[in-house]
Amino acid sequence: MPAITRRTRVIEGTDARSVPVADLIADGRPAILRGIARDLPLVAAGLDSAETAIAWLKQFDGGRPVTAYVGEPAIGGRFGYTQDCTALNFARESGSLSGYLDQLLTSLDDPDAQAIYIGSTDIDLYLPGLRAQAVLPFGDPQLAAHPPLVSIWIGNRTTASTHYDMSNNIAVTLVGHRRFTLFPPDQAANLYPGPFDLTPAGQVISMVDFDVPDLARHPGFTEALAAGEVAEMEPGDALIYPALWWHQVEALDPFNAMINYWWNTSPRFIDTPQNTLLHAMLSLRDRPEHEKAGWKALFDYYIFGPADRAGAHLPEHVRGNLAPIDEIKARRLRAQLLNRLNR
Repeated sequence: MPAITRRTRVIEGTDARSVPVADLIADGRPAILRGIARDLPLVAAGLDSAETAIAWLKQFDGGRPVTAYVGEPAIGGRFGYTQDCTALNFARESGSLSGYLDQLLTSLDDPDAQAIYIGSTDIDLYLPGLRAQAVLPFGDPQLAAHPPLVSIWIGNRTTASTHYDMSNNIAVTLVGHRRFTLFPPDQAANLYPGPFDLTPAGQVISMVDFDVPDLARHPGFTEALAAGEVAEMEPGDALIYPALWWHQVEALDPFNAMINYWWNTSPRFIDTPQNTLLHAMLSLRDRPEHEKAGWKALFDYYIFGPADRAGAHLPEHVRGNLAPIDEIKARRLRAQLLNRLNR
């Protein structure tokens, strides 16, 4: 099997306040910001020991139950599906953050420990006070105009199977080492996405096990490997990449912690394209090929071409929905869609 030889580009010596976030996202490819967070207290605690990092985090436990994914040793830390794909191979639990941290502490040296993964946990809601000591002061105007959702991810040696997110991302490794394996959006078919109706965390995941890929079943994966890249993350490093890039995330140490920043630049009244995709399955996917080709041409004209093209030849006062969408137009369009869907 061919290996991924491309390594994610590295930017050295960047201060968080001077990171050109908008430019890096516009580049359309990932980048590692080496050592950008190395001065944060949690990084220092983790470099001292996992025990020190766990004790440091426990002081911020706000008392709210957190959600954890817990898998038996047999899954090898890879959260996904059972063999027949009819169920997930882990359990979702709710419990005390300090309790899970204690469990991680007692199993640090246990090679047969359960896999524990506390993912995407809002730091302000669940770890009040952490923001002041663990969140980077990004100064880019894009993040000022579109404040990101800031979350923490905690666990032992786990693997989040390859998936995409609908938001731009800055992932900051604070404790332990991580490996991101990334693929551009056009590799979706070669990653063999799994079921839409059963997902580990809301997004479809690749059915390919990178450790033992079945190339007879998934032959296109070799093309994905040729297009992929690997980001090896050390404590204090950040990885920035655009929305819709597929990524597998491996936490490589007995204890790991990461904080990430998700944001979109679209106004909040703009609907998610994920809903459009679902509606397209209902309305377009199973039509005859000649009709789909015709609709593709219309989508290229109205949607995927320049935003102002379809209305440019019309007087401004009659452009209606062909003009830029604002909050009022968004409400009207949503009402029209609801009326038609509820027919």
